[in-house]
Amino acid sequence: MPKRPADIYMRFLQLADALRGLPSLPPLDPLEERILAIVAKASQEEQRLSVRDMMGKKELGAPATVHNRLTSMREKGWLILADTEDTRRKQVELTQAALLYFDKLSKCMLQAAKQG
Repeated sequence: MPKRPADIYMRFLQLADALRGLPSLPPLDPLEERILAIVAKASQEEQRLSVRDMMGKKELGAPATVHNRLTSMREKGWLILADTEDTRRKQVELTQAALLYFDKLSKCMLQAAKQG
């Protein structure tokens, strides 16, 4: 009997939780997770995203809060700030470790779908 799509999603969440328990990058708080998703989406769409762009996103809260989270995420190894033509503007990018994390999440998704 085929499983419900929700069962596949629940299996993915279990696999993803196990992945988060592995020693790699330090965990993120919910706001940092949202920031990571925004940076990842921009990266996927090959869009440039500056620190100022991130601080201007009202849905993320006060600019100072966003700036503090970007600093925290850099210290945790999730993000880097790359130079641009304008030395005053820094571009927010995923680190190689963050990209590997997304690769592992993708494998969890595929595994959950196979087992479903």
